[in-house]
Amino acid sequence: ELWRSSQPIPSDIRWARRKGVRTIISLRHSSNFGAWPLMRETCESKGLNLVNMPLFSREPPSHEAVRHAKAVFESIEYPALLHCKSGADRAGMGAALYVLLRQNGTADEAIRQLHWRFGHMKFSKTGVLDSFLQLYKRQGEANGISFIDWIETGYDRAALMNGFKSGYWGDLLVDRLLRRE
Repeated sequence: ELWRSSQPIPSDIRWARRKGVRTIISLRHSSNFGAWPLMRETCESKGLNLVNMPLFSREPPSHEAVRHAKAVFESIEYPALLHCKSGADRAGMGAALYVLLRQNGTADEAIRQLHWRFGHMKFSKTGVLDSFLQLYKRQGEANGISFIDWIETGYDRAALMNGFKSGYWGDLLVDRLLRRE
């Protein structure tokens, strides 16, 4: 029902369409520059829906972003492909939100979407995404609270952001060597 990837080029979008994909979900912030116009044109020419669901790789999702993700997952045509630039951090969080919001999966199932095998590095600033899911596991799931109810009643994004500390070497690897967004 859902695939994840790095930024697709037109040939990737055509391949996805041949595989039956109906919707492309971009986790990047849309603009009139870069890959967005080309992706939009290719999706339009292939009859694919293009949805923008922006997330950040170095900040946990906001309450509004989670609500938007829920609305997207409830309204799009499946199968769908969701992507960010590299397919690691935002795509991992997008897939984790899908697991929690659409599949009613567990925190552990969602946490598996943020893994080094996808290129995610939890010891860098992107580790705040792991902390977000771990926080839900401890505060919400452990107390029998659904993910969306926890978002609405118990999630303190500011406190999570203020309390998170990344590692110098991890940041150097992800930001300087890998040049992630």
